[in-house]
Amino acid sequence: MIKIYHNPRCSKSRQGLSILEESGKSFEIIKYLENDFTSIELEDIIIKLGIKPIELVRKNETIWKSDYKGKTLSDNEIIAAMVNHPKLIERPIVVNGDKAVVGRPPESILEII
Repeated sequence: MIKIYHNPRCSKSRQGLSILEESGKSFEIIKYLENDFTSIELEDIIIKLGIKPIELVRKNETIWKSDYKGKTLSDNEIIAAMVNHPKLIERPIVVNGDKAVVGRPPESILEII
């Protein structure tokens, strides 16, 4: 089943949700700010995205700038930061089987549905 990790307050996330709704395919909405990721879940998504953990971080978030920017962090430490502060995670993320994309731009979702 297709999953969208969604933040309703984010315009790109809402656009991504709209693309999924228009596709007519069934999908699950996961409001990741309400339903926290585990490290294992986040690691799995990062593998499906085919990126480094740092590439999933929203580096303009205040918490990143105040607590993490300029520090040398391991991949595990970056994942832990995102688990502890889910606002740091780029959004939306759409997962379909063993593939995933970050919906920036939202049209990139079309590649995997």
